[in-house]
Amino acid sequence: MTRALSTPPVIPSGFLADSPQPVLPATGNLLLRPWEPADAPAFLSAYQDQEIRRWHTRRPATETQVREWFDTYGQDWEREKGGHWAIAHDDDQVLGRIALRGLDFDDGIAGVAYWVLPAARGAGIASRALTALTVWALDEIGFHRLQLDHSTRNPASCRVATKSGYLLEGTKRSAAVHDDGRHDMHLHARIRGD
Repeated sequence: MTRALSTPPVIPSGFLADSPQPVLPATGNLLLRPWEPADAPAFLSAYQDQEIRRWHTRRPATETQVREWFDTYGQDWEREKGGHWAIAHDDDQVLGRIALRGLDFDDGIAGVAYWVLPAARGAGIASRALTALTVWALDEIGFHRLQLDHSTRNPASCRVATKSGYLLEGTKRSAAVHDDGRHDMHLHARIRGD
């Protein structure tokens, strides 16, 4: 259904799709770059990690399925539904994933999600990637609000969010289902000008 708005959209339709998905630099020799077919083994191996499995119930089972996800990621960009990046060292080693999703151009709002491979944890990889994506989305693209949520039982994700300037706004009670049942979710947000 098309909405009749009394205000112009915060971001005009076509603003992202008219350009290829960018490679975004982050501090510490990190790059956020679109996923490539050669990344399928690293991506699949991430979902064998117990911590990633604990927080993500949607999981690929094969490298073929991962490549299908990558194709969908490309379509998400073209349709202005989301952006999905590999977090990589400048030597191209994949360290994690970060995504911008649920894009609402009318109100200028989007969601963020991330994970980091076990070998890269504790080095500030996720917070540096989140900061780089946030600056780009707010300052260059023009989003007004970025938000993320995580289980209240996931203090590492909470640290990443707060370290990257995402204020804790509250708790969404019983808002997500994980393998071990329902979880309360913390809601964090960063607004342009924070």
